[in-house]
Amino acid sequence: MSTHVTRNPAVSRMDDLPIRDELRGKTPYGAPQLDVPVRLNTNENPYPLPEPLVRRIAERVTEAARQLNRYPDRDAIELRTELARYLTRTAGHPVSTEQVWAANGSNEVLQQLLQTFGGPGRTALGFEPSYSMHGLISRGTGTAWLSGPRHDDFTIDVEAARAAIAAQRPDVVFICSPNNPTGTAVEADTVLALYYAAQAARADGAGALVVVDEAYGEFSHRPSLLPLIGGRPNLVVSRTMSKAFGAAGLRLGYLAADPAVVDAVQLVRLPYHLSSVTQATALAALEHTDTLLKYVEQLKTERDRLVTELRAAGCQVVDSDANFVQFGLFDDAHATWQAILDHGVLVRDNGVPGWLRVTAGTPAENDAFLDAVRAVLKESKR
Repeated sequence: MSTHVTRNPAVSRMDDLPIRDELRGKTPYGAPQLDVPVRLNTNENPYPLPEPLVRRIAERVTEAARQLNRYPDRDAIELRTELARYLTRTAGHPVSTEQVWAANGSNEVLQQLLQTFGGPGRTALGFEPSYSMHGLISRGTGTAWLSGPRHDDFTIDVEAARAAIAAQRPDVVFICSPNNPTGTAVEADTVLALYYAAQAARADGAGALVVVDEAYGEFSHRPSLLPLIGGRPNLVVSRTMSKAFGAAGLRLGYLAADPAVVDAVQLVRLPYHLSSVTQATALAALEHTDTLLKYVEQLKTERDRLVTELRAAGCQVVDSDANFVQFGLFDDAHATWQAILDHGVLVRDNGVPGWLRVTAGTPAENDAFLDAVRAVLKESKR
């Protein structure tokens, strides 16, 4: 005898499910994806990949397609070797293949780090406002999330941060430089101060893992913090190909650290997590590094122009080392966001009180954005 159970979908909600307590009441990460003339809200590189690179990707993927009946290189040795060469050449510090690990976007890199060094009964600390996925991935891995202090200008309050680390004894510390959403870079001395505080705070003497998130590192006015990993086994620098390489659709992130960290994250990686197609595409992009970094230089110029023009228009602007700019201050930031959107330009309302964030686009896109801001400011004074 079979029993048919009729279910009323109207009474089924996510909160009715037996989800973990730390996920209740939370919302998924994501920015609005609206069909508007100018989209400057997700920190994408606005320049399409150059045609020679597109053709090279097609060649590399075609080669990979002939062996799709086989699993990909589980350890992505060729890709990690080329990423190590890229870092060695551009970040001013020698990096070996054994010091690099790659995954599906820097978010998976961060997730693997938290799966390995965080988890139930452990804590992670970051300095908010910062990249919200640090907290979301922490909760997703059962790691308790702690928020550390910043100054009013969004720089890290070093002494207060050291005190928080000493009191909370976190297992993982996140430092975002340049910081998303503010664009502020972190001084090397600050990273070192927090690193040594995190090593001293742990009662077991093992120290804490410190992760420097350099997703926007190529856009900074300052040198990479990568050289700091030398002689510091608990320091990790994470990067992505989504921004500087103009490959957000590729989903390829990577880290550089002591080889022992790379060995450790492989304990939690899924089998064959990087597809043959992903590896082939990333390798093709790395062959065109010099061309892609020229686009980065153009975007840095446009980013600096946005800072200058927004200040001239009467906005307050946070100095930016990223490919975006945080600007304000507005009595009602969301209403200003909507007013700019009404002019056909989509920027980001991150929920930082009084502030909005705009991605540096092409010159034409930036002109449209600046015209919209000037119009909105003029309308607000009537």
